[in-house]
Amino acid sequence: MFDDIKKIQELKRMQDAFKQEHETVQKRGISVTVNGNMEVEKIALNPALEIREAEEALRQCINEASKNIQKRLAKMMMGSGIGGF
Repeated sequence: MFDDIKKIQELKRMQDAFKQEHETVQKRGISVTVNGNMEVEKIALNPALEIREAEEALRQCINEASKNIQKRLAKMMMGSGIGGF
């Protein structure tokens, strides 16, 4: 029982740490920042791009930032020893 409580406390600490993680990706003058909760925190657009170019670059930035932050968080969990919780 106490081991479960310790694991829950460790998960809470990791969740708090994840909130502090950020990933920024830039493509064609467009920038997107995603945090460890998978929330888009910041978007900077390039007004010189046509709408379709901007939409595609934005989509690529969001997808890449999300993948990168997921990989980083997975590494953090594996390093903590609670990946199998």
